[in-house]
Amino acid sequence: MLTLDFVSTVRATRSGPLDTLSDVEGMTEWGRAHAAELGLAAGFTATEGLRREVVELRQAVRALLARAVAPGPASSSDIDRLPGFAESLDLVNATALAVPLAPRLEWPDQGAPTAGSVPATKADESSRARAALAAAAIELLAGPHREQLRACPAPRCVLYFVKEHSRQEWCSVGCGNRARAARHYRHHRDG
Repeated sequence: MLTLDFVSTVRATRSGPLDTLSDVEGMTEWGRAHAAELGLAAGFTATEGLRREVVELRQAVRALLARAVAPGPASSSDIDRLPGFAESLDLVNATALAVPLAPRLEWPDQGAPTAGSVPATKADESSRARAALAAAAIELLAGPHREQLRACPAPRCVLYFVKEHSRQEWCSVGCGNRARAARHYRHHRDG
């Protein structure tokens, strides 16, 4: 899911938080990896302005995800760094509205038709990319997957994930192992 890939550009590591979008090179690499979904050219190169706008949007989407997982806890590692809910909602909606999308039918000579979305109006790369990210967030938050959206409860983890089965508690096996090890350590230290 594009939205989860997007908000996962900030994550916790053993040495502290890691932000894939902390510089123009990281934004360029991430944009190129998601070029088709974002409507970017294959040779896309980010600017500092685009990077800042994308990071601002990411934080707004993270704030909306934090609200979506309620009454469960949001990611405790970054909840204090997120903008307010109303401000985040306004930014996501305004960003999606800046480049309205229209459906487009693609039908290759050899193959089945597919549907996609294209900008309904001419727009620059930055606006197209941010609108695609905002639209993907709106689709996730208004769709059926919102009910399975969770914040990983593992120590220091800042990731959100869609719960794929009833016993899934963490975003990854690694986070599950860290959480169990931390619980074991607390139990033996206090016991």
